[in-house]
Amino acid sequence: MILAFDTSGPHCAATLVRGDRVLAHRHEPMKKGQAEALMPLIADMMETEGLTPADLATIGVGTGPGNFTGLRIAVSAARGMALALGVPAIGVTGFEIMRGGHCPQAATPQLVSLPGPRGTAYVQPFRGGAAVGPPRQIDPADPPADLELPEGGEVLGHEAAAIAYGLASGAHPRPAVLLDYARPLARIAMAKFATGQSFQRPAPLYVRAADAAPSRQAAPVILE
Repeated sequence: MILAFDTSGPHCAATLVRGDRVLAHRHEPMKKGQAEALMPLIADMMETEGLTPADLATIGVGTGPGNFTGLRIAVSAARGMALALGVPAIGVTGFEIMRGGHCPQAATPQLVSLPGPRGTAYVQPFRGGAAVGPPRQIDPADPPADLELPEGGEVLGHEAAAIAYGLASGAHPRPAVLLDYARPLARIAMAKFATGQSFQRPAPLYVRAADAAPSRQAAPVILE
């Protein structure tokens, strides 16, 4: 039994999966309020299915990239639940979710793209289904010259056609929009869990620096 959830965007999404069967799925659009909505949504979903947290074998959580606050909400909830239950928490990136929802078995080289802020895109290269480089933020209409993809590769996801057109390799575009986060997230986390390996605690995937400027006020002094 796995519980998977994601709050990396303007939504609160969660799924319960046992083996290959999806027991319950929720996806509620919301621009804010995920911190207040996530745990009641999970509790209601599990109660409806007659389940308790003790039934869970692992927790899957979306680690982004995405909204800074939203990422912290889901990741902190997953780490807290995993610690309390004594089960692993497994992080899954948005790039893995995009691939898992549209072409999980693709063997060709891929550049997976997700929407970024202000018309940009987040991209990460994959080979044989595994990430082979760090994610980066680009202008889809003007990909940087050092963004390479072998001939015959494909660009999958957000603004795929524009990115493929701008690459010198003549990559094949596969436009796709990520509408379902939690179900592919759960399947990927389940596949990772089945390997039996140990996992580091999930952490938010930040591709760019925060927009907010640090406070100019001096930090408070902690008294002995």
